[in-house]
Amino acid sequence: MRDDKVFKTIDEQIDIMSSKGIKINNIDKAKQILLRENYFFLNGYRRIFIDSTTGKYYPGTTFEEIYSMFLFDRALRNIFFKWILVIENNFKSIMSYSLSKKYGYKDNDYLTPKNFTQDSMKQRQVRDVLKKAERQIRVNGSEHAATQHYKQNYGYIPLWVVVKVLSFGIMVEFYSILKSEDRADIASVYGIVPSNLETYLSLIANYRNICAHEEVLYDHKTQKEMPNVRYYKELNIPMEDGEYLYGRNDLFALIIILKELTTQDEFKSIVKEIKYEEDILAGKVSSVDIKSIMNKCGFPDNWEDIVIL
Repeated sequence: MRDDKVFKTIDEQIDIMSSKGIKINNIDKAKQILLRENYFFLNGYRRIFIDSTTGKYYPGTTFEEIYSMFLFDRALRNIFFKWILVIENNFKSIMSYSLSKKYGYKDNDYLTPKNFTQDSMKQRQVRDVLKKAERQIRVNGSEHAATQHYKQNYGYIPLWVVVKVLSFGIMVEFYSILKSEDRADIASVYGIVPSNLETYLSLIANYRNICAHEEVLYDHKTQKEMPNVRYYKELNIPMEDGEYLYGRNDLFALIIILKELTTQDEFKSIVKEIKYEEDILAGKVSSVDIKSIMNKCGFPDNWEDIVIL
């Protein structure tokens, strides 16, 4: 049986890291960082500096490098979260427009089971999603000025207002229970097939939660995998045992999704922002090659080339 984890003082935390071969260049600054950022959370970034063959840290690994990786991951979370919110807003706008045009803009019009898939295998899911949506409208709408305005002055809440109080997760579920022609109509705006859009939305929802809750992002793997898309062959992504090594359920998969769901100019900005943070990290880390770090994040060596594809 393992020993219980017990409280360690900042000095004890410093001693533990030093005993494992981590060099600390500025003890006082390291103590301040540990107090503010939490030893446990920083520990999540040490894996990238450990040689898998020996189980030991690479020679020259410093506390400052581990902290730089921590900051790099935070910067990535901020970048991705910002653009995920852009996609969320775009998707809600497109979906509300499409459904309002076809089924009407009053909640009694668009929130009826007949407007959704009639597949007998999905009827329970349809009822559950509609109930969850109505609950969110009731609870979140009471704190939203626009929903209150429409309800009090017009007696209904139009869908383009309702989407503001519905979570992204609910909107993703909404898409999954639409009639096939409605799913296709929305997916056509992005120039992709409905099945791919559904997978993209599911993966985005997963990464949205990771970013929103400040969890370790750089080596996060999703359970659901990307469909085969043209970028794998066009970037000559290496394969192992018949599977592509990058872009299936890692951060590069999210890059591919952003490529598909944002405008060309927006995507150029995304890549530029990530490259900027990569260059900063490269200047602060020397015990591990920056390409190795990016590979562990799921990025192939030529990942920036996706901009021109």
